[in-house]
Amino acid sequence: MVPHDRVVQHFHESIHAKQMAMDALPSLIVQAGQLMASCLQDGHKILSCGNGGSAADAQHFSSELLNRFEMERPGLPAVALTTDSSTLTSIANDYAYREVFSKQVRALGQSGDVLLAISTSGNSENVVAAIEAAHERDMRVVALTGRDGGAIAAILQPGDIEIRVPSQATARIQEVHLLVIHCLCDLIDQHLFGVMGA
Repeated sequence: MVPHDRVVQHFHESIHAKQMAMDALPSLIVQAGQLMASCLQDGHKILSCGNGGSAADAQHFSSELLNRFEMERPGLPAVALTTDSSTLTSIANDYAYREVFSKQVRALGQSGDVLLAISTSGNSENVVAAIEAAHERDMRVVALTGRDGGAIAAILQPGDIEIRVPSQATARIQEVHLLVIHCLCDLIDQHLFGVMGA
């Protein structure tokens, strides 16, 4: 396949993945946005985590809340658990890489907070451990997954929300995750500072 056609194919596959997600996910995204907005409205915070591209997504989400998304508004309390290299490496060295997020959740998480847990496969051990820690802290979880939801789907509790992208391809799942994150940021802004339905 010539490079031009290969690039066009990527565009088509991305569009198809988003169309499939558009049919399956909007009501779940709305539920997650309402949960996050209520959490923030009640004076709580949102923690986020993931590995690799999902770590970048966790940081992207938290930066949109702390700074701003599209409207001028006060910063909102959000913490990406992926950013502190000293903390990450000390936990991985002293304990295990599986614990790099869960120890932070146990230290920072409080009842009423929300954990945004991101894993394209749903099987990232350290994200699974973070969800378990969040449950211990009486936190709700919004999980962004793909494929069959993996181990994460099996441990979510009533009140948690899984937004599972209907795709098998990591790149396509990540592309939809980013769109979901932007939807969540917009829903939070509209709920807290705008007029829903406008």
